[in-house]
Amino acid sequence: MQAISSFAEAFISLFNAGGETFMGWVTGIIPTVVCLMTAVNSIIKIVGTERVENFAKKITKYAVLRYTLLPLLAVFFLANPMCYTFGRFVDEQYKPAYYDACVSFVHPITGLFPHANAGELFVWMGIAQGLTDAGYQTGGLAVRYFIVGLIVILIRGLLTEKIYFTMTGRTMSGKLKEG
Repeated sequence: MQAISSFAEAFISLFNAGGETFMGWVTGIIPTVVCLMTAVNSIIKIVGTERVENFAKKITKYAVLRYTLLPLLAVFFLANPMCYTFGRFVDEQYKPAYYDACVSFVHPITGLFPHANAGELFVWMGIAQGLTDAGYQTGGLAVRYFIVGLIVILIRGLLTEKIYFTMTGRTMSGKLKEG
């Protein structure tokens, strides 16, 4: 009888833990995301949807800007995880590569702009503490980390784009291959 009771308690505790996690989301990240979405949509309406979309189309026309400037703006202004919503300005065929570039940049920006990925700030703080304990400054590392992050997201974006086009049977122009 004790074994059955212990199993039942362990079983329900799994769901209680899931419920606590869910409540953390409901009182934490979900309101933040809803407020950010409202603010960004309001700014887009104030500036003008057409203007914002024209600007985005101009910069996403070029792969270098599509995989550096757009993710940088998205991560800086919207932070993780809202930054992925800037994918709405990217043509469908480039969305996987945009996402890859964005997700790869949420950590390198943290040293200079901690708000961008507060959930992983502890990683940067651990590195910074180790450098400080060793007698080094953290500013130079933060700048180099940021620059290398931009280079890496460009490389990842271009590679993911090439892989996507290869796997979907498309050419780099996005058109279907003939026969």
